[in-house]
Amino acid sequence: MVVGSGQIWDARSGADKRTRTEVTQESAKRRRLNGDEDSLPIYATKFSKEEIEAEGRKPKKKVAVMLGYSGSGYKGMQINNDEKTIEGDLFKALVAAGAISKANADDPKKSSLVRCARTDRGVHAAGNVISLKMIIEDPDIVPKINEHLPPQIRVWGFEQTNGSFSAYQLCDSRIYEYLIPTYCFLPPHPESFLGKQLVKLAEEAGDSAGFEKRQHEVSDFWKETEEAHVKPFLDSLDPELSASVRQALYDAEPKILDVEPDTDPADIPEAAASDTRITPVEVQATIELPDTGRNDDQTIKHQESDFEKSSGAIESLKADVSRPDSGIGFVEETSPETQTLNENDQRSPLSALEEALRKLKSIIISAKKAYRIHPTRLARVQSVLNHYIGTHNFHNYTIGKLPHDPSAKRVIRSFTVAPDPILINNAEWLSLKVHGQSFMMHQIRKMVTMAALVVRCGCPEERMKESYGQERLTLPKAPSLGLLLERPVFETYNKNLVKEGANKRGEVGFGRFERQVEEFKQREIYERIFGEEERDDT
Repeated sequence: MVVGSGQIWDARSGADKRTRTEVTQESAKRRRLNGDEDSLPIYATKFSKEEIEAEGRKPKKKVAVMLGYSGSGYKGMQINNDEKTIEGDLFKALVAAGAISKANADDPKKSSLVRCARTDRGVHAAGNVISLKMIIEDPDIVPKINEHLPPQIRVWGFEQTNGSFSAYQLCDSRIYEYLIPTYCFLPPHPESFLGKQLVKLAEEAGDSAGFEKRQHEVSDFWKETEEAHVKPFLDSLDPELSASVRQALYDAEPKILDVEPDTDPADIPEAAASDTRITPVEVQATIELPDTGRNDDQTIKHQESDFEKSSGAIESLKADVSRPDSGIGFVEETSPETQTLNENDQRSPLSALEEALRKLKSIIISAKKAYRIHPTRLARVQSVLNHYIGTHNFHNYTIGKLPHDPSAKRVIRSFTVAPDPILINNAEWLSLKVHGQSFMMHQIRKMVTMAALVVRCGCPEERMKESYGQERLTLPKAPSLGLLLERPVFETYNKNLVKEGANKRGEVGFGRFERQVEEFKQREIYERIFGEEERDDT
C-alpha cells in the first residue's frame, strides 16, 4: 500500500502512539471498574471489599529491590497483560508475600512499580532493580517473596530510598555480558558462497594480501577439517551420493531479494526484515545471524522501547548461515507453527541425501566445537571491540532510526573480552562485557554480531567506523540466548547518599549479595545458556 508522507508521519508519531496507549488503558480501567473479572491481566489478583477491609492499611516505604532471573521461558521482563513475564510473576509474589496490599493487587501502578532495565524474551539478568512502594515491616519479607517465586527468579534484597527514587531515571549506566562460542570467529568455508565472495571482493579492493594476513591463524582450519573429518565420511558414501552431498553443502548460491532502500524496517514483515540486495560493503562485513528472540536495555530518560527482539548481513545469506560450513553456528528460532511442521517432517522417512547431510552436519559441528581460538585472533576481537568505545551514531545498530536522529548517539564506556576463554562441554566460549550509559533496541546483539563478523570475514577494522556513517546497513542480531544484564549502576545516587548522610538508606547495588549472585548466575544462567546451546546449536 502506498501512502503519503503525511500519513506515515501521523501513523508513526509519538503522540499518536501515546494516545492509543492511553485509550487502551482507559478502556481496560473501565472494564475493571465495571466488575468484568475476565478483563483482569494474568498477573493481577482481585480481592473482595471485605478481604481488603480485613487486611487494613499498612505503612508503605519507597524501596529499590535488587533481583536476578533467568529469562528462559518468559516473554521478557516488562509486565504484560496476557503473557508470562518476569515482572508479572514478581508482582504476584509480592502480593502473595504481603509486600503489596490486597487493595493494590490488581495494578502495579498503584505501587509506583518502575523497572531499571527492560530485557526481552529469553534474556537473563544476574542483577536488575525495580523501585516501588512496598510494605517492609516484616523482617522476613524477602524469604517470603522468594517462596512464591520459581528458582529461576530470586530477590536478593532491598534498600529504602527517598520518595522520589526511580530505578529507571536514576540509573547512570548498565553493564551487560554476552557469551559467544569461539567457533563463531571461524572464517566461512572457502567453497561456500560467502567464502568465494570475500576472496573476490578482496581482490577487487586490492587487499588480497591484507585479507590473507587477517585470516592467517585460521587459514588451515577448513583444510584440516576436510582431511580429518569430511573426506573420510564422503569417501564412505556412494560416489554419486557423495557428489550430491558436496554440491548441496557448498555450491548453492543464496537467493537475493530486493527491498527499497528507504523502506522503514517497521514496514517489513519480521520474517523478511533482513531481505535486502547485497552491496560490496555488506558482504565484506557480514552474514545473517537469524534471530532467536528479542533484547537490549533501553534508552535512559528518553523512550523505553523493548530491550534486546554484523556489516550488512542479510536474510538472503541465510542459506549460507544455516549450512554447517558457514562457521557461525547460530540457527533460527522457529515459531510453534513451523516447529509443528518440522516435527511432521522429522517423522517422514529421510532420503539418502538428507540423511547423509544430517550426519555430515553433525561431523562439521563437532569439528567447529573442537576449535580453540588463537591468541592473535583473540587480540583482534578486542581490537575490533575497542572501536565501540566513546560516543558514536549507532543508527545502524537498532531499527527505525535515521542517521540524523540525535537519539541514535550513545556512549559506550568499555567493551572487553575476557582474556581466558571458558571451556564447557568441549566447546570454547568467550565472555564479552559492555558498559554503556543506555542501549537501544537490539543494539548489543547487533554490536556483538558486527564485531564477530568483521573478525571472521577478515574485514579491515575500518568497517567498524563506516557503520557509524550515513549509509544505512542491514545488520543482523546475535541470538538472545547468550545475553545477560550483569548489573545496573547507580553511581551518582550512591555518591549523593554518602554526602547527605541519609539515615536508614543504603547504597543501591549488589555488593553485599555478590556470593548469592555468582552462585545463581552459574546455576540458573550459565548452565542454561551452555545447555541450550549444546541441545539446540543456537
